[in-house]
Amino acid sequence: MSNSDPKVMPKPGQWPPAPESAAMPPSSWAKRTGFRPKFSGETNASDSGQISLPPRPREQKNSQPDVEAGRVRATLPQPPPAPPPAAVNGTDKAVVVPAENKDQTVVKRRRDSDGGSGGGAKKDGLGHGANGAGPNGVPEGPRRAVVRNEEVIDVEDDGFVRGRHTHMKYELRDTPGLVPIGLYGFQHYLSILGSLILIPLVIVPAMGGTHEDTSMVVSTVLFVSGVTTLLHTSFGSRLPLIQGPSFVYLAPALAIINSPEFQGLNGNNFKHIMKELQGAIIIASAFQTILGYSGLMSVFLRLINPVVVAPTLAAVGLSFYSYGFPRAGTCLEIGVVQILLVIMFSLYLRKISVFGHRIFLIYAVPLGLAITWAAAFLLTEAGVYSYKGCDVNVPASNIISDHCRKHVSSMKHCRVDTSYALKSSPWFRFPYPLQWGTPVFEWKMALVMCAVSIISSVDSVGSYHASSLLAASGPPTPGVVSRGIGLEGLCSVLAGLWGTGTGSTTLTENVHTIAVTKMGSRRAVELGACALILLSLIGKVGGFIASIPEVMVAALLCFMWAMLSALGLSNLRYSEAGSSRNIIIVGLSLFFSLSVPAYFQQYGISPNTNLSVPSYLHPYIVASHGPFRSKYEGLNYFLNTLLSLNMVIAFLVAVILDNTVPGSQQERGVYVWSETEAARREPAITKDYELPFRVSRILRWVKWVGF
Repeated sequence: MSNSDPKVMPKPGQWPPAPESAAMPPSSWAKRTGFRPKFSGETNASDSGQISLPPRPREQKNSQPDVEAGRVRATLPQPPPAPPPAAVNGTDKAVVVPAENKDQTVVKRRRDSDGGSGGGAKKDGLGHGANGAGPNGVPEGPRRAVVRNEEVIDVEDDGFVRGRHTHMKYELRDTPGLVPIGLYGFQHYLSILGSLILIPLVIVPAMGGTHEDTSMVVSTVLFVSGVTTLLHTSFGSRLPLIQGPSFVYLAPALAIINSPEFQGLNGNNFKHIMKELQGAIIIASAFQTILGYSGLMSVFLRLINPVVVAPTLAAVGLSFYSYGFPRAGTCLEIGVVQILLVIMFSLYLRKISVFGHRIFLIYAVPLGLAITWAAAFLLTEAGVYSYKGCDVNVPASNIISDHCRKHVSSMKHCRVDTSYALKSSPWFRFPYPLQWGTPVFEWKMALVMCAVSIISSVDSVGSYHASSLLAASGPPTPGVVSRGIGLEGLCSVLAGLWGTGTGSTTLTENVHTIAVTKMGSRRAVELGACALILLSLIGKVGGFIASIPEVMVAALLCFMWAMLSALGLSNLRYSEAGSSRNIIIVGLSLFFSLSVPAYFQQYGISPNTNLSVPSYLHPYIVASHGPFRSKYEGLNYFLNTLLSLNMVIAFLVAVILDNTVPGSQQERGVYVWSETEAARREPAITKDYELPFRVSRILRWVKWVGF
């Protein structure tokens, strides 16, 4: 198998001569200049002199592109009776999977993580490799191969067949019946409950709102989440993804809430600050809508890869470390128990099944909350937190007795009867737009939110790709992604008009929920969204959620933010996580995402500085003391606030390094999207993503927002 070129001679001293594989195309400046790296992941597998397998047989003309598996699905001739040659480290590995029809065989090939293009590597009918890999056809993990008899097979990372693919109970277009759909829809929303309700419980008290205000915002969030989810599953990406308030918007919302101009307000601070937030969200949402529906998102997708998404989302969760446990620690016997219960359910008891459902893994958050809340209620009723001569309703500044001052923290944070939101909430309440008043538009706050909307779009891109691998027939086209981002912008406009306090976007926790519940049916998510709208009309539901003690909210957020960081880093599985290039980029992104904002947050603050906000909100008052102090106050506010956000720094560092440091597509793990023309020829993909009511035919000429 030596090279046919007579000018190429084997190295002296080697026997037998090492075969050379086909040359790689010049994918970077290193290839064009002749530089051949040994550790970046771009080196051919045969460079080490190891033996390669012969190229696989030529495919038949009736080959069909398998978009989901990312390679051509071909009918091959009857394999020879002799077993395939043993695979050697650094060479192609072949796994022959016989189908039920013995006349057909599917051959799976893979290369080691540092391999390049070889003779056996083929592109699929769409011109790219596997999902999460480059054109060399290198898979990134367990994958599904659909053979002609529709048998689905799992293939492990090492190329061995694990068995029939049974991890999803219902996929995207499955409609098993009203009862199963209702049960699975309820389960899906209950498992993601923490992401839907916790943000209002943080921002409303920070704005000076009462428990009644919190109840109204919670009801509004439930209503808007249900409406926007229905819109997204019908006219957006059409994937089974719940829309709601994202943690991406929480940090900038807290920064706006703690702006210097709001510190000296008298009267109802809540409504005034909420109107400022509404105006900023509406402008940023309009920007995101233009980004999606103009087709700019399709261009922007070329810069968004797993190495960019992973540290960006991880920085979102890590940025709230100053809020999480410091607030949960205000009542250790409640907060620590809450955290330990959720950890025990989600990790130690995760494999326990009841009637085929892993209830402890799926319902870790609501179960932990219910048990801790019940225990705190019993302790409160038993008088554990009642102290003689002390009244919990008296402000701490008015307490004279040293005995009462000693126990004021326990009375305030450990008792569960300090909130009267449930009693004061009406039974019926309909959220309506502009319920807080006319939005106020400030360009400096709107620019901060516009930058954050880009981070939100990056978050959604990762969720689209990961969920499509679980529930759909193949990845969406760039046009479908743009359409989804554009509709998320419109949904955020609705969130701004109704006044939820944050924008509406795809919740990152969707991917974990789909994988755990094994439910990818679009109808189940839509039915759950309808139920969510009905619950939002019952005022007592919002009042009940608003009465969750703050210490329990902080304890749950510790788990949710840790999960968000882990889900972000899990995007690295689509790339070569062990590559030194990617390790350095991710490490630099995460470090500077913590260090650079710390510089802005600490600038101009001395140990004797008397700040008017609690210590856990100090990271969000940068606008009043940041290093940018030009004569333009609006520009100072924008730069100081934006560069103090951890996720913004992580995104900037990652996107610059990932798109300038040389690396192969296999190493970078470039997201693979379906090509429009090829997707139109695939009936399954067309049915997954086409718009209802024949809207796709009307908009067929708008190629940048769909088919």
